[in-house]
Parts: sequence; C-alpha cells; structure tokens
Amino acid sequence: QVQLVESGGGLVQAGGSLRLSCAASGRTFSPYAVAWFRQAPGKEREFVAAISWSGRSISYLDSLKGRFTISRDNAKNTVYLQMNNLKPEDTAVYYCAAGPGHGPFSGASQEYDYWGQGTQVTVSS
Repeated sequence: QVQLVESGGGLVQAGGSLRLSCAASGRTFSPYAVAWFRQAPGKEREFVAAISWSGRSISYLDSLKGRFTISRDNAKNTVYLQMNNLKPEDTAVYYCAAGPGHGPFSGASQEYDYWGQGTQVTVSS
C-alpha cells in the first residue's frame, strides 16, 4: 500500500509560480509511475502530467507544456510539479496518483491505483 501526500498548494497571483510535492509513505514509489491530475469546481478531473519511475518517460497535457514541469527524486520518494506563469484557469484541486505504467501515458485516471487527498491551488487575477 502506498500513501500519497500532496503539499505546496496555496493562493498565488496570476503570473506567479508554485511547486507542488507528492510524497510517498508506507512503501516507496518503486517502481510506480506518478501523475498529477487536477479538478476545478464543476469540472471533471483532468490529467496534468506523468513521469515514469526512471524519469525517462514524461507526458503533459498539451496546453500546459512550457509552463508546468514534472520531476521526481526517488531517493526522497517525492515527485514535484513546478507550475510557472500561473493563470486563473489553473485554479483547481491538484492530486497526485501512482500506478504501474512505464509510459507513454494516456492520461486515463484508471491507470493509477493510489491517490492522494489533493492540495488546493488558487490563482487570482
């Protein structure tokens, strides 16, 4: 069983940056891929990015390429999501999830077995 805990969310002005962290406990991330999803009020959960255990396979929602960067530090059992030039439409609860995929990633939430509780990101205009 893998427990995931997200942190780093908060309130930021448009154009600002945040770095989210997803820490694993209970057992390590090995050999799981980890993804970030987000869900805005009244909308369906949306794939943001995913990274394989090795870090060699990475996928992003096309519209976020260039602003968001996913990375991982397996020694620290932590995956990061660096979010730059944030926009009000990025406001959502961000979730991390772990699953057995190796990439390329389809973005389907069904591919992930473990989920965190989420962290709120609010971007003001």
